[in-house]
Amino acid sequence: MNLVIINGPNLNLLGKREQNIYGAERFEDYFEKLSAAFTEIKFSYFQSNVEGELVDKLHEHGFSADGIIINAGAYTHTSVAIRDAIAGITIPVVEVHISNTLTREDFRHKSIIGPVCKGCIMGFGLDSYKLAVFSFAST
Repeated sequence: MNLVIINGPNLNLLGKREQNIYGAERFEDYFEKLSAAFTEIKFSYFQSNVEGELVDKLHEHGFSADGIIINAGAYTHTSVAIRDAIAGITIPVVEVHISNTLTREDFRHKSIIGPVCKGCIMGFGLDSYKLAVFSFAST
């Protein structure tokens, strides 16, 4: 199985920013643990703070990978372009969030991308990604 993890804006600061919300672990360190825990899965990882680069990555893998796990960060709530990119590809996409966005500011309560994703997992810290992997591995 080939899974692609795509992280959006500010997720390159994990381990440094707002540790009370996002934890103290860098995503690169978590990604190594995730890859080691699922040796039968080929993972690739991409992060960008640029909306168009995220769209390009969805297009690049959206017809060839087995699935995409996306944390679009703040673009979750604002990007019609990312929503349309997800709707336009043929593989399933699972939306993840480290925090429970429904317990945060009101503007974080609505996901523009959620309706075109296979599902959404939020609020389990970095293990939200692991739960997304399980959702692909169990199908």
